[in-house]
Amino acid sequence: MSFTRLPQSQLLPLSLLLVAALAGCAGSVQPIGGPLQKQPVAASASASAPVMPEAASGWQDKPGWSNAHQAVAAAHPLAAAAGLEMLNAGGSALDAGIAVQLVLSLVEPQSSGIGGGAFLMYWDGQSVSAVDGRETAPAAADERLFLLPDGKPMGYRQAVVGGRSVGTPGLLRMLEQAHARFGKLPWARLFEPAIRLCEQGYPLSARSVKLLQGDTALRQDPQAAAYFYDAQGQLLPAGHLLRNPALAAVYRRVAQGGADAFLTGPVAQDIVRRVRGHASNPGLLSEADLAAYRPIFRQPLCTDWRGQSSAPWQVCGFGPPSSGHLTLMQILGMLPQQDAAQALSQGLPGAAWLHRYAEASNLAYADRAKYIADPDFVPAPGGDWRSLLASDYLRQRAALIGPRSQGEVAAGQPAPLRLSWAPQAEQPEYGTSHISIIDAGGHALAMTTSIEAGFGARIMSDGGTGLAGGFLLNNQLTDFALQPRDAQGLPVANRVEPGKRPRSSMSPTLVFDRASGRLLMSLGAPGGPAIIHYVAKTLLASHDWRMDAQQAVALPNFGAFNGPLLLESGFFPASTVSELQGLGHRVIQTDLPSGLQAIERRGPGWFGAADPRRDGVVQGN
Repeated sequence: MSFTRLPQSQLLPLSLLLVAALAGCAGSVQPIGGPLQKQPVAASASASAPVMPEAASGWQDKPGWSNAHQAVAAAHPLAAAAGLEMLNAGGSALDAGIAVQLVLSLVEPQSSGIGGGAFLMYWDGQSVSAVDGRETAPAAADERLFLLPDGKPMGYRQAVVGGRSVGTPGLLRMLEQAHARFGKLPWARLFEPAIRLCEQGYPLSARSVKLLQGDTALRQDPQAAAYFYDAQGQLLPAGHLLRNPALAAVYRRVAQGGADAFLTGPVAQDIVRRVRGHASNPGLLSEADLAAYRPIFRQPLCTDWRGQSSAPWQVCGFGPPSSGHLTLMQILGMLPQQDAAQALSQGLPGAAWLHRYAEASNLAYADRAKYIADPDFVPAPGGDWRSLLASDYLRQRAALIGPRSQGEVAAGQPAPLRLSWAPQAEQPEYGTSHISIIDAGGHALAMTTSIEAGFGARIMSDGGTGLAGGFLLNNQLTDFALQPRDAQGLPVANRVEPGKRPRSSMSPTLVFDRASGRLLMSLGAPGGPAIIHYVAKTLLASHDWRMDAQQAVALPNFGAFNGPLLLESGFFPASTVSELQGLGHRVIQTDLPSGLQAIERRGPGWFGAADPRRDGVVQGN
């Protein structure tokens, strides 16, 4: 099934398009009536859409890819090729994932990189591991980090740009420790494709150029300006062969010296110098913070989910400090069992189903805002995070869903002992890229990786090399609550504390057949708080609505965050919008550029999917 965005004026004959889509399945559907145009849809004056992490950059139909033995799904073709090179050399899914990430740091610098962190889910054929490479707050930071002298929080953009928002990068140390457990190839071998591309150059993508055009802060950083712009200050064009000698030099050091070569010595010194010496917004990160960073092997959360099928799945994801799995499975657990005939209208989720989904989402995001934070600092309700997924509790919450929208809702009480937390105020949340890999042994990786906002804190480090280029530093500390307490002085669970990891929505997910234990799927997405909805949509479409992975990721996006209902612009007919508004929903149609990657089992082999909204592909054999 291929979905084509239509002008608003042409949404009424949508049934004609969907008939063509259903007939063509994996084929391309041409727009009706000429070039595609986005049209605004009226919503109430108080409604506002959360800002998406990265701007939309067009739609590219993707066919889906069948592979007999192994597959790599990544956000850029050069990154996927690096992963496949490792698999073909006898490497594990973990080896391939490291090679992919190192190339993404070069070719997709706005989304992830060695200046950031990641959550990794790994299936070694026997058990699932969850490795936390999330950034940490500096030891010198406290809950007042983002407060102005008058006690009010900084504006989000004021907080992001500069050293104040930079957390201790955890990615390389996490990958190093995961490699010690799951790697097969030598550590240094994994750096070869990325070093080669850094030195030979790669063509700057049209998507990267569009994102650079929309960012005004990056050119204020001298190192970044000299890399992305020419001598006259003009942005380099798409297709320009971009070399990064500084990143190549840093990679050579880390290939030989491990993560210590990044977290100590000249590279660490340069990071700290740029963070603490930022001209307008200096930060608190120290060399001691970098040297002390440790990843955490956490217990994965695996939840049984039946949905509409008689063959239930076991869905495994990341627990806190990620809110991804808990919020995702709360939403799925509050939905009624409905097959495609009940849920879909003309091939798209219908108004009645979207109403129920939005109301369940609002309830789940209310719990997320109040309870979920770094588990090393914040206790779980009732001492167990699974209390948020208890069947009795979800039935109680689902009973609140009525025939009309409730609007904004309050958090529930999943355990008898009440926790005195203030809900976190809504604020932007950004970031990320996702990698899914299956190797020839059937081992699987799902890793979501991030520097948070597009281009992070807008600080580029050359690692002390004195060369052109380098890597961007994260702004993950703005994933903490900028306002740490409410008007009554109650603390927000996700406030800044020394050494604490900020809450995330990253949702790397592995899916298994509940009865046999067979691996069925690896998936995930970028997209800030919308990640949870993107993964939920893909699971629902795959499991309940019998779509293949490519059809599922291409399905138009939707979601609610305890506020307005967002629908991806240009897909949903006017009748659906009107019916939802009649049920009391504030409906906003907007870009929702998800960037999903997924690989699913198909017979004896694997079928990979990449989101048509971004540059991702699947490569394998």
